[in-house]
This record gives sequence, structure tokens and C-alpha cells, in this order.
Amino acid sequence: MSPDPPAIEVRPNGPYLVKGGPPLRRKRPIVSEHGEPMTWSSDDAEPQDPVYALCRCGGSANKPFCDGTHARSGFDGTETAPPDSYGERAREYQGTGVVVRDDRGICEHAGFCGNRLTNVWNMVRDTSDSIVRAQVIAMVERCPSGALTFEVDGRIVEPNLPVEIGLVDDGPLHVTGGIAVHRADGQPFETRNRVTLCRCGGSKNKPLCDGTHKEIAFRTS
Repeated sequence: MSPDPPAIEVRPNGPYLVKGGPPLRRKRPIVSEHGEPMTWSSDDAEPQDPVYALCRCGGSANKPFCDGTHARSGFDGTETAPPDSYGERAREYQGTGVVVRDDRGICEHAGFCGNRLTNVWNMVRDTSDSIVRAQVIAMVERCPSGALTFEVDGRIVEPNLPVEIGLVDDGPLHVTGGIAVHRADGQPFETRNRVTLCRCGGSKNKPLCDGTHKEIAFRTS
């Protein structure tokens, strides 16, 4: 019998219960001298047990793993993310040879969508220039939450991402490769190639990250 595919179960007011043993990998952005995120740096993937629990409340002394702090602190993990699909929420920006789609509600604010001179939304108007088009595509592909995606010739194009969970320093969980996430409240949760899950405990869009970790200066070490 083949093993069950990796999946994440959101526990009520508790941790993320991860099944199927997807590996963990520490990730951090590489930034320019101007503080502009340019690409990701990753450590080697670390194999895990078939089942493990990751902290969701932000208070564990054993991050990224749960140590039961959520129960002692009275963590409220009520899920507020909408149960509809990305396609229903996303706004389209028509370019030349490319369509950019954007769902601001699931943005992590990682900053790969712009630099000190411009951003994806401005650049999409100039995609008749194939160099600009390639830059837009590269920026969108580095969006960790999948808030930004793109279509070419009516087809959604996604980067080939591994089945794993990325641990961002002082930030969320980057879940990639189509790992299913099951909400504690029983509402549907769309399985996507990339999604970012809150681990600071403060998101107003749980279980998704909404950038609150930056506002509260969340630290993972």
C-alpha cells in the first residue's frame, strides 16, 4: 500500500498537524544593497517523521515545532480566510502575451513583486517588450503566497516547486508542491502549488499569512 500523500491538518486553536512527512527547509530572501528582495536562499531539506506538529500560535520555545504553548496561552486560532477559490477572488491585469492575476487578500508582503523603481502592476502595461515580460514573469514566480500568478495563451503557468514546507526566518510557512491543507472549521480550502501559512499567531486571515509577522516583529529564534 502506498503511503498517504503529504497533508496539513489545522487543529482547532492548536498547531498544524503535518502528515505524510514532507521535509522542512529553511529559507531566507537575498536582498540587494537597497533592500530589494531578489531571490531565495535555501538550506538543505531536512527529512521528518511521518507525522509532526508545527507551531501556529507563535509562542513555542521549540520553533518550528509545537510545544503545547497554545493551550497555556489561550491561543485563538479561529480561521477567517475565505473558503472560496483563488480564481474567484483574483483580479486580472491584461498585458501583451501575459495576464497577471492578483489576490491582495493572501499577500505575505515578501516584496518580490517590485523594486525601488517600479513594480509588477506598472510593468504589465509594458509587456509588449519581451524583456519586461520576462521580468514580470520572474517576479510573479517568486511570489511565495501565490497571491500573484500569470497566464500565457489562456493557460495558468506555475513554477515547478518541490513538495515541502519552507521555514522563513521571522516569517510564515511556505507550503509548496500542492500539499493539501484541511481547515479545522470544516470549510473547503483550495489546494494550490504555493501558499503561505501564518506561524506568528497574529494573522487576521488565518490560517493564511497576511504580513502581520512584520508588524509585530515576530522572531523565530
